[in-house]
Amino acid sequence: MDQRKSALSVWARRQLSEMAGATPLQGLAEAEVETVSGDASFRRYFRISIANASWVLVDAPPTHEDCHRFVRIAHLFREAGLLTPRVLAVDYEQGFMLLEDFGDTLYLPTLLQGRSLNDDSADQLYSAAMHALIELQANGKSSELAPYDRKLLRTELSLFDNWFCERFLELTLTDEEKALLDSTWTFLEDAALAQPQVCVHRDYHSRNLMILENDLQHAPGVIDFQDAVVGACTYDLVSLLRDCYIVWPPERVREWALQFRAAALQRGILDADAASTPAQFLRDFDLMGLQRHIKVIGIFCRLNLRDGKPRYMADVPLVIDYVLSVAAQHPEMAEFMQWFHNKVLPLALPKLEKFASGAAA
Repeated sequence: MDQRKSALSVWARRQLSEMAGATPLQGLAEAEVETVSGDASFRRYFRISIANASWVLVDAPPTHEDCHRFVRIAHLFREAGLLTPRVLAVDYEQGFMLLEDFGDTLYLPTLLQGRSLNDDSADQLYSAAMHALIELQANGKSSELAPYDRKLLRTELSLFDNWFCERFLELTLTDEEKALLDSTWTFLEDAALAQPQVCVHRDYHSRNLMILENDLQHAPGVIDFQDAVVGACTYDLVSLLRDCYIVWPPERVREWALQFRAAALQRGILDADAASTPAQFLRDFDLMGLQRHIKVIGIFCRLNLRDGKPRYMADVPLVIDYVLSVAAQHPEMAEFMQWFHNKVLPLALPKLEKFASGAAA
């Protein structure tokens, strides 16, 4: 028996009854609590529906998840202009939340369908997502978020060393290799810290953005925001445009990125007097993407090895492709690239093959 799900169900029905007041919600007692999803964290999501209304129930075990942070950032982002789900009730002690229901229509399936049909849905969706991101960066209260500082950037990059190289590949790094990674990580950290610092969602991509009201041009519903920090202005943009779950031609990504730059200049996110040139902005975008994707390789391996969630491993080859194709354009990454090609790829490709086929799922 799933005791937490049962307790969450009882708690949510009581909250909904209290919210309804003198007008009882017909069918509430009999309504099924259906699983919506789990994610890369310890949170689980459920839905309860009656008549034409539905709500999302969240199980966030307090030993692993911080509901205080979730509620605070949901409110902070909504104040800045993002559409985060309204938190209708919360029990911090049990780790239960009752949220507004945004439905099930994620960006990703529509983007994949639009790409296959060669229609303009991607332009509409990305325009809406970039506009929402501009609102966050222009209006967000960055003083209320922790900094995406060198320590955090290094902690994330070290996931590659630990979970990908040492644990997944079973590679014992030499002192020379450790020194190479250290100097490479320092270079990427310096690049991130030199950018304008803004509110950062930290996982702003097609599986965390939702189409609302069946309108591609509507501002997206934004979820999975609880790890927000203050960091580089290109971080969320590269998460969006170099998504780990869908890939676009480089020239199209470049066009979207420069559209964002123009909007950021107009809103004062980038300083017009000291604004980076398009080339410098794209360089910042590239290097921020390298930090993110190198870190993601480590995260996906950790999800597989530590948390028993192998499904993310099928996306590692795409993330590696991003790293190699972008790194090849920057001379500072040449030594890392040579090491990756000569030492890492021969070990990684055979191990990743079984995940591509779904055999490890």
